Amino acid sequence: MADEDLLRLKIDKSGTAIKPKGHRKLFRWISVSLSIIFIGLLYFIGIFTPPVKVEVATVAQIYPSQTFTSLNASGYVVAQRKASLASKTTGRLEWLGVEEGDRVKSGQIIARLEGNDALAAKKQAEANLNNVRSSLDEAKAELDAAALNYNRYKELLSEELISKADYDAAYARYKKATAATAGAEFAIAAAMAALDAAEVAVEYTLIRAPFDAVVLTKNADVGDIITPLGAAANAKAAVVTIADMSSLQVEADVSESNLEKIRLRQPCEIQLDALPESRFIGEMHMIVPTADRTKASVMVKIKFLDRDNRILPEMSAKVAFLQRAVKPEEQKPHIAVNPESITDRNGKRSIFLVKENRALETPVTVGIRIGDMVEVLSGVSVGDRVVSRPSNKLRSGSKIRVAEK
Repeated sequence: MADEDLLRLKIDKSGTAIKPKGHRKLFRWISVSLSIIFIGLLYFIGIFTPPVKVEVATVAQIYPSQTFTSLNASGYVVAQRKASLASKTTGRLEWLGVEEGDRVKSGQIIARLEGNDALAAKKQAEANLNNVRSSLDEAKAELDAAALNYNRYKELLSEELISKADYDAAYARYKKATAATAGAEFAIAAAMAALDAAEVAVEYTLIRAPFDAVVLTKNADVGDIITPLGAAANAKAAVVTIADMSSLQVEADVSESNLEKIRLRQPCEIQLDALPESRFIGEMHMIVPTADRTKASVMVKIKFLDRDNRILPEMSAKVAFLQRAVKPEEQKPHIAVNPESITDRNGKRSIFLVKENRALETPVTVGIRIGDMVEVLSGVSVGDRVVSRPSNKLRSGSKIRVAEK
């Protein structure tokens, strides 16, 4: 009986688990809500939104003169007065008193060669000159004595107090003294010429600046052999190279087909690659009267009307040939963009700046019209990339794709 009762015992499994229907519904609601928020966030950041295809422009810095420029050309700054200084004699460089960048005056001694032999020759010439001058004094004294004696004998002869032979001897002495004096004078002239030659030889050992200039390069050092031709081994022909900075001009090539667009004394504006933020006023100085057949161009020279110590020879330059002179108020640069980049929505003007792969709307203040560009007073900087011709569907923060040109 006990075994049968045990066999009848069964566990009701249906009552052991409680189904939390309310909790399941809450979990499902939270999961769906989070999914919607996550999907919305992804949509907002553009994961599911295709990027807008746009064209991009760059905010530029322009000058008003660009609107009345008739022709542009490129060239280099060249000193019209330039010299490589050397000696007319061969010798070892003994002293050098300048270095690159030094300013020198006309006639200033900038270097000296060894010249002991030239100095010795000069002293010898001076001694010879003093010697012949003493000889001249002696000859003049003899001439005075011979002239007195001759005049005395001449009077005595007229009174027949002396013989004719004595008179002839006095006359011969006088003539001889006259010739000796003339010879001494010629000897002085020769000695002075020799002294001049010796002084020139000494001067050859000194290297002077021929005009006011700036030292560009130093080509030799103390101890180098300087020779006029520079043909000897390890010899230098030029000690330094100098240039007159007041003679700087821009030499540029202009195509033959564009010659009709330029004229003498035409106003120009010069920009140097080394000084991109500066513009210099210039003027057409010369059209070189020959053409380069290989390039079909003609060289022109533009002189600077503005002087600036930063302008150096051999700098690359760009020249704008203007239709008229630049006014003082037109010398200041302006920040400008293409007008198509500016939008006007609800009376507010703005520009879409390109930041990585996004377009960010930025309000701007617009100024004057400069040619086919418009001035922007605030909101952007030079070099910023902006959307050109933004569409109406473009919004701030929109994902963009730059169109390939």
